[in-house]
Amino acid sequence: MPASRSRTERWRDSLQSICERGGGIEFSIARTLPYEPAIEGAESGSRVAPDLMWRVRVLQLTEEEILIERPNAMGHPVTIEDGLELIAVMSVGQNKWMFHTRKLGQADGPSPFHATAQGLRLAMPTRVERCHRRDFLRISTAELHLPRVECWPLLNPTSVGPAELANRTMIQELERSGRPFTLTAEADTSLLPEVGPPFEASLMNIGGGGAGLLFSKSDASAAERSRLLWMRLHLMPLIPAPLGVTARLAHKHMDSAQNLIAGAAFEFTWNTSHRDFVVEQITRFVGRAQARAKAA
Repeated sequence: MPASRSRTERWRDSLQSICERGGGIEFSIARTLPYEPAIEGAESGSRVAPDLMWRVRVLQLTEEEILIERPNAMGHPVTIEDGLELIAVMSVGQNKWMFHTRKLGQADGPSPFHATAQGLRLAMPTRVERCHRRDFLRISTAELHLPRVECWPLLNPTSVGPAELANRTMIQELERSGRPFTLTAEADTSLLPEVGPPFEASLMNIGGGGAGLLFSKSDASAAERSRLLWMRLHLMPLIPAPLGVTARLAHKHMDSAQNLIAGAAFEFTWNTSHRDFVVEQITRFVGRAQARAKAA
C-alpha cells in the first residue's frame, strides 16, 4: 500500500504523532463564497478575500476534539467565534491533508509552551483528504487560496519608517473614503523604502510573530540571497490596500519541487509604532472574514 494512502487511512495516528512531538496544524475560516481573483481597482464588494491561514500547536486530542493553541498576532490574541466552520491542514513530510472542522468552544488553562493559554476546542473530523498537489491546497470539498506577497530585499532598514507611515496613511484614507485601491507607478515608488529588485511569494501561514512564506522555483534564488525584506501582503478587499511590513528571513528549506519555504519574523526595530497598526489590520481581516462567513 502506498505510504500516502496508508497515512490517509491512519490519519489519527499521524495527528497523534504531531501532538506528541509538540507540532502544529494550520487552519483557516471556511469559505462559503466562490473564489474570484482580485482585480486592482475593482469595487471592494465584488471580490472575495484570500484565505489567511494560522499555524498553531496541537495541545491535546480526545476521541471527539482537537485542542489547539489560540492564534495570536504579535502577542495579541485573535478571537475565533464559537460554531465557526474551519478548514484545517495537517502536514506530514512533503504531503498535506485537509479536513473540515468547526470551533466548539474554548478551554482555559496552562499550555506546555506558555504560562497561560486559552486553547480552542475543534471538532475531530470523521475523515481527511490528501491535497491534490503539494503546492496547492485543494481537496474535493474545499480549496484554499494563499495571499500574494510582494517582496523586495531591504537595502537600508532605516528607510522603512516613512514607507510604513505612507502605507498606514493610505489604508486609513481608503477605509474612510471607501474608494477602491489603485496604485500608480509614481505612488508605488513613494511607498517603498530603499530596496532591491522585486520578487514574489505566497503567504502560507501566520503565527505569533511572523509568517511562513512560499517562494516559487523561479524566485527561490532571489529569496535565498535576502535576509531582510520589505513585504506587501495582499489581503484585499477585507483590507483595502496591501499591508506593508518588514520581515527577517530565518530558517529556509527547499521542497521536492525546488520551491523555497521560509519562516519570516516581523521586524519593528526601526518603527515600533507600526506593530500596533499591523496587529489592528490582521485582527480586522479576521473579523471581517468571520462576518462574511456567517452572512453567506
